[in-house]
Amino acid sequence: MLSHNKEQNKIWTLTAPISIGIIGLCLIPFFAGPYLIEVVMMYFIYIILAQSYRLTVTIHDWQLYHIVMYGVGAYASGMLAKNFGVPVFLAIPLGGVMAGIMGVAITLPLLRTKGWGFYIATYGLAELVRLSWLKFRNPFGGSTGIINIPWPSVIFGIDFSEGIPYYYFSLVIMLLVMYCLYRIEYSQLGDSFKAISMDPDLAASTGINIPRHRLMACAIGSFFAGIAGGLLVHRLGAVDPKLFNIVTMMYLLIWVVVGGTGTFWGPVIGVVVMHTLFELSRPLIEIRPAFFGLTMILVLIFLPGGLGNLVSKVVDKFKRLSIPPVTETD
Repeated sequence: MLSHNKEQNKIWTLTAPISIGIIGLCLIPFFAGPYLIEVVMMYFIYIILAQSYRLTVTIHDWQLYHIVMYGVGAYASGMLAKNFGVPVFLAIPLGGVMAGIMGVAITLPLLRTKGWGFYIATYGLAELVRLSWLKFRNPFGGSTGIINIPWPSVIFGIDFSEGIPYYYFSLVIMLLVMYCLYRIEYSQLGDSFKAISMDPDLAASTGINIPRHRLMACAIGSFFAGIAGGLLVHRLGAVDPKLFNIVTMMYLLIWVVVGGTGTFWGPVIGVVVMHTLFELSRPLIEIRPAFFGLTMILVLIFLPGGLGNLVSKVVDKFKRLSIPPVTETD
């Protein structure tokens, strides 16, 4: 009886705020203007990007190619839809598949490296991919990128090229991705990733194939980053290689570091807090990079676990204060 009540409390404390949050997100288009709807859509895309990056970080493979996998998904999805007439709703997952394949292709030759060696090498290979988009006008459009990428089509009388339908489409995709990543987090595969992160030698001694799991983490993370890229490109109607440079990668690192990788919800908190500050600080664009750099340094010094860890501690303390002790009954 005691364990059953504890499990019920755990489920309630998890599902209640999530349900309220989803309902709130569904109601936003009824009260917000077109600009705010577009901004919230970018939150959805960035949350997918940050959460997929956290998956690779879970295995302690910090890398600098993730934003380029975001670009691979954008380019692949846009080119499939524009050049080959692939429907947008099929082109987006295919772009994710291409990003997953590219993530494996980059990681495979670097399996013998780790730590800072892996970190720096991934930047070099990612830049090779990005510079190819700049160099070759055919088929990548060169420095001007690709324009006139098709919008989503009309399905059942709903025009997904409009802001509100695409908002709900992006929301559904984000929720599906979050659900998939959450299931992975608490699956046997997720446990293997955490074991490798805590002690690679001990994990290997239990029979965990570390190179294979590193490749799997990079493939899954890159796949979902590609999905985010597909959502972006079919909303913008164009793709530009400058969207996927090292500056954007630094913003991704800031989201994940500030939010924290110790909890599943850390990157979500990081995106919400830091991208909100990003939008509010547009008048201070000249000093914004210094502000974000200072924010990350302060978090690393005073909150090494990130805001997500701080929120978890506050929630746990609130639960201990608000929930009366459960006594066993017959």
